[in-house]
Amino acid sequence: MKHMTDYESDLHEWLKSPENAAAYLNAVLEEGDKSAMLLALREVAQAHGGMAAVAEKSHVKRESLYQMLSKRGNPELTSLFNVLHGMGLTITIQPMHEVGALNRP
Repeated sequence: MKHMTDYESDLHEWLKSPENAAAYLNAVLEEGDKSAMLLALREVAQAHGGMAAVAEKSHVKRESLYQMLSKRGNPELTSLFNVLHGMGLTITIQPMHEVGALNRP
């Protein structure tokens, strides 16, 4: 289990950089897996001082943040914007440049 702790510690250290956190979240977002995205957001939150610190910066109750980012979480867009802002991040929309991108579900 020590390797997992070392991995998580290294990951959280790497995710402290807003550029790294953004790249990590974008990579997960491209996969289109909601559960993976919520897990990635939890990892970034842990890297940014933990859930309590992010909740405070996001003006969200800590319990609400835990619920929002749980496996069954379904955050509202406003809440997601607030949480990302609390971690020093934002959402941008970019065109997809792959063939058939508009037909993607």
